[in-house]
Amino acid sequence: MNYILFDGPSRNNLLPFTYTRPVADIRVGVLTIREKWESFLDCTTTTITEDYLSDKFPMVEMENNVMINASYLPNYELAEMVKELQENQAIFNGEDVIAFFAKEEQEDIDFDAYEAIEFDADAIQINNTWDIFSKNGEAIQEDFDLITDGRKSKPIPTSNHVIAAENIFIEEGAKLEFVTLNASSGPIYIGRNTEIMEGAIIRGPFALCESATVKMGAKIYGPTTVGPHSKVGGEVNNSVLFGYSNKGHDGFLGNSVLGEWCNLGADTNNSNLKNNYAEVRLWDYQTEGFAKTGLQFCGLMMGDHSKCGINTMFNTGTVIGVSANIFGSGFPRNFVPSFSWGGSSGFTTYLTKKAFEVADVVMSRRGPNLSEQDKAILEHVFDASKRFRRE
Repeated sequence: MNYILFDGPSRNNLLPFTYTRPVADIRVGVLTIREKWESFLDCTTTTITEDYLSDKFPMVEMENNVMINASYLPNYELAEMVKELQENQAIFNGEDVIAFFAKEEQEDIDFDAYEAIEFDADAIQINNTWDIFSKNGEAIQEDFDLITDGRKSKPIPTSNHVIAAENIFIEEGAKLEFVTLNASSGPIYIGRNTEIMEGAIIRGPFALCESATVKMGAKIYGPTTVGPHSKVGGEVNNSVLFGYSNKGHDGFLGNSVLGEWCNLGADTNNSNLKNNYAEVRLWDYQTEGFAKTGLQFCGLMMGDHSKCGINTMFNTGTVIGVSANIFGSGFPRNFVPSFSWGGSSGFTTYLTKKAFEVADVVMSRRGPNLSEQDKAILEHVFDASKRFRRE
């Protein structure tokens, strides 16, 4: 069977992260949503997404296809239902379509003509940016169970101080000495070729993905995910770094999500709680205003390739777009559009030519270069976000 993940209606709620990727490639827990589905289905998947993303994330259609709403994270029960789908069948969760069978020759899908199969069990759904960190603990536990099933952890070096060792899994090539690991409140997953430097204190749930690093003396509270090739230091609480991003110095990051290729300067701090303890509002790209989150704790949402200078202060519930460069004293405003350059004193436009030069240098240090596909995507984001910039 051919499986295709589609963005679904939640895509716009997940900006700025879906500016540069399909919903399926959001990381929550240990794995991306795509990696989770591919593990359960034991096959590769392709994507239905926005046209400007389709060169990098193409769709492959065959005679028989199952379309899956990528906002739903798989579990065993849901994956089995998806595998068993037959022609003219669809799985629903209330009004939401989770998955449906589609023939290649079908031009239109009429769900009234489908047999509706109700999924009424529990499944994690990522509908909003803040779901990425607020549901990360559940997702880490599910991924931990999936990844470690039937496998044996590498031994924990004896120099480490460990609580609940049975909830800790260490992959090949990981290095950790003189570290405190407390997995009593959730699992700790330490991926391949990672390093946790001495003096770090980590409380689960926690995921350190392949080739990522925790710096000396870091204090990390779960649920937190450090994506592949990322670096973290200082104090981190309930946050997700997608990959290739750095928060390598002292400073606080809490209830936050960083995309790929982000960098926080030394002593950068974000607020995750308003002084009056009121509900946090976040910028909504659809309404072009600030929307309620229902959360008391909500920090920073930063899109791919964005950076900030030393001593940057982010207010509670700040949204930063793609390829923004922020510096200077004072708090920048709570919404910084993509390709903005500046800080609390004001912003100018960060032109793509300059942004590409920086991205090329940054990415070449880690291996992959900025491809022509990446440049085309960023050019589209530059144009799409123009109306938000004060040019």
